[in-house]
Amino acid sequence: MSDQLPQFRYHPDPIASGVISLNNATCICCGYARGYVYGGPLYTAQDVEGSVCPWCIANGEAAARLNASFVADYPLLQSGLPSDIVEEVCSRTPGYYSWQQEEWLSHCGDACEFHGDASVEDIRSASITTKAHWMANYQLSEDDWVSATKDYQPGGHSAFYKFVCRHCGQVSFGWDLP
Repeated sequence: MSDQLPQFRYHPDPIASGVISLNNATCICCGYARGYVYGGPLYTAQDVEGSVCPWCIANGEAAARLNASFVADYPLLQSGLPSDIVEEVCSRTPGYYSWQQEEWLSHCGDACEFHGDASVEDIRSASITTKAHWMANYQLSEDDWVSATKDYQPGGHSAFYKFVCRHCGQVSFGWDLP
C-alpha cells in the first residue's frame, strides 16, 4: 500500500499531529499514490488542486515545484538561525495549523521539534524554565499563565503547541488564540 514514511527532523510525528494522513490520492508533484498525503498549510501564490505526498515534502520537490513553503520563515529568521535550517523547516518539513500564523520555535541555535498540541499534563507539569520562556516570548505574567492554562484542553479555544529542543530537551510552548 505505501512506502515507509520519510523522517522529518523537526516534525517527528506528523501523523499524530494530524497533518499527514492515510490516503491513496496521487501526489501532484511526483505522480505516485503512496498511501499518505499532506493536509497541512501550504503557502504559495499558485492555485494548488490536489494532494502532496510526504516524500515530495522531504526531498524538497513540493516546495520547488509549487514555489511554496509549509511554514512561515519570519520567526526562524528573527531568531538568527542559519539559512540551511530555516530552509529545511520551511521547505522540507510538514507545517502545522494554528489559529493565526504558526510560529516555529527555536532553542540552542536550532529549530525545535514540533510535537503537536500540548497535552493537559504537558501544561500542568511545565517547568519553571518553560513557563518563564512562555512569559518572556509573549510578554505576559505568571497570572497570565495561570489564566491562559486554567481550562486548557487540546484542540480547544486556546492553543498551546509543544516544541522540544533537539539539543537540551527544553520544552517550549507556542501559543495562539482565535
